[in-house]
Amino acid sequence: MRPMTSPLLLSPSPCRLLRRLFSRAPRRRNPTTPRPLAPHLGRRLPLRLPASMSSSSVGTPDSVVADADALARKVAAIRAAGPAKLQVIADFDGTLTRYWYDGSRGQSSHGLLRQGNEEFDSKREALFEHYHPIEINPDIPVLEKAKLMEEWWGKTHGLLIEGGLTQEAIKKSVADAAIAFRDGVVELFEFLEARDIPVLVFSAGLADIIEEVFRQKLHRSFKNIKIVSNRMVFNEEGCLVAFKGKTIHVLNKNEHSLDMAAPVHDSLGDPNGSIDDYSLVKKRTNVLLLGDHIGDLGMSDGLNYENRIAAGFLNTNIEKSLKDYSGAFDIVYLNDASMRGVVELVSDLCP
Repeated sequence: MRPMTSPLLLSPSPCRLLRRLFSRAPRRRNPTTPRPLAPHLGRRLPLRLPASMSSSSVGTPDSVVADADALARKVAAIRAAGPAKLQVIADFDGTLTRYWYDGSRGQSSHGLLRQGNEEFDSKREALFEHYHPIEINPDIPVLEKAKLMEEWWGKTHGLLIEGGLTQEAIKKSVADAAIAFRDGVVELFEFLEARDIPVLVFSAGLADIIEEVFRQKLHRSFKNIKIVSNRMVFNEEGCLVAFKGKTIHVLNKNEHSLDMAAPVHDSLGDPNGSIDDYSLVKKRTNVLLLGDHIGDLGMSDGLNYENRIAAGFLNTNIEKSLKDYSGAFDIVYLNDASMRGVVELVSDLCP
């Protein structure tokens, strides 16, 4: 859906983030600063902007902004509107969570699941091997691909039910998983919670697993966070028997799916504890979107936003993908960066 237009507002004084962006030229990261690296990389990559990128591009050791003027205008407009108009939309895997874990590729919330039944785990892996190439094939029309993704998710969910997935298996899977949140995620959530800014975490995975990751890895809850994902139904014995509502897959995880949302905490900051009406969220027409794939930009579909700042995490294949990412996102955080750059950004949006 096309964004609503609004007049651009200029801040009387530049925010800290933009002062830093305008004052720094691209340079190498301090070699003493640790950086998660892929096992096959033998060296740290300096920040090298593609030759075709605008000469006005600016960067920091951990991030790149291709159009600082456009970002400055968006920051000023969101600051002027105030936190009551802002919402945060975030992908989960590879965005809130780290891409690398102890030197290896971290697990996704879906990939970490073990049913406790090797036969059905193998069947789900076979489905991945068949459908994942379809998912990433750019030559397949979107409508055709959407039907195939619906088919993939349906078969996977059927195997989880047939294989007897239990709540205990989910807890054990998360406890044994190679998954961790980015440094700075707690600070970001605390900052947003203190200002009653809702956070919608969109995922094509499983809400019950993501909530368990929150419980085990963060050891606390946040009343302003909702998980928009596929939700399971368990019987009294703790066995999976069904899934709620429509299926959310990689091509439809956006604000059209808010009917699937459920809070990590019991409420979304509503003093009456009511979370049935999402019209208040939809009236927040300024958006900070966090994702690690260009396709994550579609998470704001279904919202008539006035201003959107899209922050992307480019975790690997930096030199190959930087041009595309910097053209799609307002700011790109590089090399599996921490969440602290986003914390700085939101503190500029809501001083």
